[in-house]
Amino acid sequence: MHFDNLYSHDFARIAVGLPQCRVADPLFNGQQTIALLLEAAAAGVALVAFPELGLSAYSCDDLFHQRALLDGCEQALAAVLKASEVLPTVAVVGMPLRVEQRLFNCAVVLQRGRILGVVPKTFLPNYGEFYEARQFSAAEEASVDAIELLGQRVPFGSRQIFAAADLPLLRLHVEICEDVWTPIPPSSFAALAGATVLVNLSASNVIVGKANYRRQLVSQQSARCLAAYVYSSAGAGESSTDLAWDGQALIYENGEALAESERFQRRSQWIGADVDLERLARERMRQTSFGQSVRLHAAQVKEFRTTEFALGLDREQPLALQRKVERFPYVPAERSRRDERCQEVYNIQLQALVQRLASSGIARLVIGVSGGLDSTHALLVAARAMDQLGLPRNHIIGVTMPGFATGERTRDQALRLMAAVGCEAQEIDIRPSCTQMLKDLGHPFAEGQPVYDITFENVQAGERTSHLFRLANHRQALVLGTGDLSELALGWCTYGVGDHMSHYNVNASVPKTLIKHLVRWVAETRQLGAVDHQVLLDILDTEISPELVPADPGAKGQVLQSTESAIGPYELQDFNLFFTLRHGYAPSKIAFLARHAWGSRERGAWPDESHVQRNEYTLAEIKRVLRIFVQRFFKGSQFKRSCVPNAPKVGSGGSLSPRGDWRAPSDSESAVWLAELDRIPD
Repeated sequence: MHFDNLYSHDFARIAVGLPQCRVADPLFNGQQTIALLLEAAAAGVALVAFPELGLSAYSCDDLFHQRALLDGCEQALAAVLKASEVLPTVAVVGMPLRVEQRLFNCAVVLQRGRILGVVPKTFLPNYGEFYEARQFSAAEEASVDAIELLGQRVPFGSRQIFAAADLPLLRLHVEICEDVWTPIPPSSFAALAGATVLVNLSASNVIVGKANYRRQLVSQQSARCLAAYVYSSAGAGESSTDLAWDGQALIYENGEALAESERFQRRSQWIGADVDLERLARERMRQTSFGQSVRLHAAQVKEFRTTEFALGLDREQPLALQRKVERFPYVPAERSRRDERCQEVYNIQLQALVQRLASSGIARLVIGVSGGLDSTHALLVAARAMDQLGLPRNHIIGVTMPGFATGERTRDQALRLMAAVGCEAQEIDIRPSCTQMLKDLGHPFAEGQPVYDITFENVQAGERTSHLFRLANHRQALVLGTGDLSELALGWCTYGVGDHMSHYNVNASVPKTLIKHLVRWVAETRQLGAVDHQVLLDILDTEISPELVPADPGAKGQVLQSTESAIGPYELQDFNLFFTLRHGYAPSKIAFLARHAWGSRERGAWPDESHVQRNEYTLAEIKRVLRIFVQRFFKGSQFKRSCVPNAPKVGSGGSLSPRGDWRAPSDSESAVWLAELDRIPD
């Protein structure tokens, strides 16, 4: 299997075809269907769905009882079936079908010249403009479970699943139009029986407001069923005697829109989307209530029959993913959604901190202010918490604590920030106490030697936190932690009496990339009020550094350490974290997605990313950074996560609290992840 082929990573390209039609002209409709089927197959599509009664047109009314029309539909089906003989693509076409002296509104599932099954419509609308019960019988009225069709013996019934043997996570179920508008659609039971892609052949005339309702309906059904939902509707050519048609086609995945057709088009068209089947399977595995639902509805689940087929798609050649993968999965690319996300995250952190202060009866906070991103954001949240509690902001005791490598820039930013916020500002030089500690330890630095080892670094981090806790005791306050989710994932924090510990931490489930946008949002929307917000922009432009190792003995204003040089760019590490923590993907799939998201792009391809630097990474760079992540996340850092302070969970991307999203042993190995990573080509 080729690494750059989407089918090698459990994606499936799904499509909806909307052929131009003529009422009661099956030959023409079949030709239009075949043309779109060939186009979709050439694009690597695994499944293409067509409209309800598409071979006849939906608006035939009593013409459905004319033998010539019904014979013509079977002839059109034969032509589609013939065309499919050399195609791997599964086609689902709609047609009226005679079975046991009754007429059914059916979906025919076919591939490579084989009819895999026929699915009759379960619910027939007979209200408003609909009069289907006049022409058709409902699925439950069928007296047989198999029929002869075009010389083949095929399964017949509404409770069928079609499974791809060579893409095991691709399991299809088909329902028809009204079926999804009911309180319990047939696809709900199909999902419980294992179907991951739910197909709806619809005609669905258009009236004002209906298009948005369809979106809501399809979105909710795909979300509830943890499935992809593929929806078609009739377009150009249907009768306008009493109705109009917009040709709305939709593809959703777990509640998220992947593709939508252009409505009110006079031409044939098709839309496609790459569905992440593994994501759906993992969501079902993660949400144990899905399995409980299977048990509660075991009788209905057991009624489903499964028909297997082989796609036979070429996986030895590259087939690029045609799906937008956000470079910043924690940060929406669209400006309006990004602002909304920042507001909500801010409010979640604010509510949590206010509740902690109110419940503890403590009215003061102590926070270490470094002049960097994390402490800046925590201080902004603390300021708003005091506002909400009706307390003066000088109840926040901000402390900047210069050490052996503190730069003049960050020290100045810390002081300016505290002044802008209006908190009590203190400065404590930790160098004397650190020197005494290093002397007590017999460390060479205390004797004038430039030895900057881990002990040298951690003594400074420990002294800072020790001062904060003792100051909090002295002033009857809580120590507010500042460390973020990204640092916790990578173990980039000093354990115990270091930046790992606090009385409460508002940032613990907020990744670094999101904190950047939160600080920028505060600056742009002037959340601090009528003060100088330039300090926030200066902090955003400052290189991320722990500032624990000087450039040379006694150097001032210089920083030797660069956090991202040591542990990789946070923009990539947050990408790795999201798909590891939220979806449990293997390193190879994460690298595949990262290459798609962070590889070379044409300028302006994603205009919504104008707010971020347009970095690009090669696959080799992605692998290098991913290796750092795997080594640090799966081995060596869990003991720090096993005893973190209380902190609010902020997003669906997860947290690393042992009391919440992440429970893991502290002595596990990373060998299987590294071995899988090694299989990625260079």
